Amino acid sequence: MLKILIADDEPLARARLTQLLGDSAREVELTIVGEADGGIAALDAVDRLAPDVVLLDIQMPGMDGIEVARHIAARATDDKPAPAVVFVTAFDEHALEAFEVQALDYLLKPVRAERLVAALARVQRLRPREPKLEEVARSLGTVRSHLTVSERGRMILVSVDEIIYLRAELKYVTIRTATREHLTEESLSSLESEFGDRFVRIHRNALVARKSILGFQRVKAAAGEDGEAGEGHWEVLLKDFDERLPVSRRQWPAVKAAARS
Repeated sequence: MLKILIADDEPLARARLTQLLGDSAREVELTIVGEADGGIAALDAVDRLAPDVVLLDIQMPGMDGIEVARHIAARATDDKPAPAVVFVTAFDEHALEAFEVQALDYLLKPVRAERLVAALARVQRLRPREPKLEEVARSLGTVRSHLTVSERGRMILVSVDEIIYLRAELKYVTIRTATREHLTEESLSSLESEFGDRFVRIHRNALVARKSILGFQRVKAAAGEDGEAGEGHWEVLLKDFDERLPVSRRQWPAVKAAARS
């Protein structure tokens, strides 16, 4: 029996899917385990209810369905695989090409009963566990509002708006907010590619949120054995945060230009 979660911010759309699923139960063995009216609520419901399938609306306020699906995939473990995601969308035909190329299933609003049955039958047959969501997100130009991080055996969301800087250290990237640090295994280069309009690279191992930059301070180099001092370097001063981060000589022109823009 398929356990199904409905995630849509529109009550009428959820009611419509509930009705269609009730009609579809004659052809596909299923049960509705819950509903969610937004993206973050959907992630919470996935953690609590462990559905087999999420009927996921794409266009939701706060966190859209593409981002929700990416977080669902990121939370999967060997003991708790990700549910299959069937997107529910009003996107036009051109945008849907991205889903078709990656073999992700979708339902076009208004949803038809026979199309819903076909999608659920496909889930039963294939049970996709690793949807290729990154390619879809890039092709549609969607950017996450949160990062998923694992802490003490549970998955939590960190708002990108709250991140002051990202710094690569060994195999992890440290996510620094005003209150604490988190760790992620996502690479600094992939984070820069996705959030390059919000962060600036100040060093090969660090990105700083543009809105967190207060200014810069020149730091004199210590004198060497010959008594001569080196060139020194620049450091980033951060708003409402005491820590200072060094700017590499290579990145200084780009950092200075970014601060002026």
